[in-house]
Amino acid sequence: MTGTDRLALSLSWIVALGCVFFLMLPIVITLAASFTSSAVYTLPPPEWSLRWYQSLERRLGLWDAVALSLNLAVVSTMISLVLGTLAAIAVARGRFQGREAIATFTVSPLMMPGLVVGVALLQFFREIGLRDAYWSLLLGHIVITLPFVMRTLLASMAAFDFSLVDAARTLGLSYPRAILRVLVPNLAPAYLTGGLFAFLASMDNYPISIFLTDARNKTLPIKMLQYLEEQPDPSLAAISSGLILLACIVLIIGSRTVGLNRMIQG
Repeated sequence: MTGTDRLALSLSWIVALGCVFFLMLPIVITLAASFTSSAVYTLPPPEWSLRWYQSLERRLGLWDAVALSLNLAVVSTMISLVLGTLAAIAVARGRFQGREAIATFTVSPLMMPGLVVGVALLQFFREIGLRDAYWSLLLGHIVITLPFVMRTLLASMAAFDFSLVDAARTLGLSYPRAILRVLVPNLAPAYLTGGLFAFLASMDNYPISIFLTDARNKTLPIKMLQYLEEQPDPSLAAISSGLILLACIVLIIGSRTVGLNRMIQG
């Protein structure tokens, strides 16, 4: 290795470590702030305490918001897995014109600003007379989660041998049963990866949910912003630490079952 190569390698390591430090710093600050005994955000904390975690029990409406966010994330992810499977099969096996356009359209919410999607959904739901906040939120979260599932399934189905499904049908299985018995088990890692990312995207979504909520149906991110405006104390850091823990659990599950490299390649 020449001196130039060693210099380039050293610079690469410095940049990589700098990126890791830059990305991890907000997480470390949030975790440290959540364990402070002070009534305001102070670093380093004067004393370590669980005060703000204990205060979460008294937060009015917090657990309703957590329950609603979990409900929306689980239900929208499950619906997206079903719809994404059907749409991905149509795109992967279909021989009709416009397949590429359909594939691009289904993942387009990933590339569009959330505020634009939120305003569009609000106008659309009002036009069709949908006033119920829960169903509006659920449909909005399906729009959020479906692209993650579609993107993962389309990539996996491109490498899947559909003759296995045809072989199962020649052995007497109906097409839906052949899909469930052959396709779904073979693409289990893709389902898990897409489902995990879709779940986290739904739990964390604010820009679309803010247009579809009402006074009784507030998701956790919206509730957190409301607390920030009314009483900006470190209890928000405690809630954020809970979300960080949830994301870590999801990543650990994905790492143990699929592998981080495959999740990243998604």
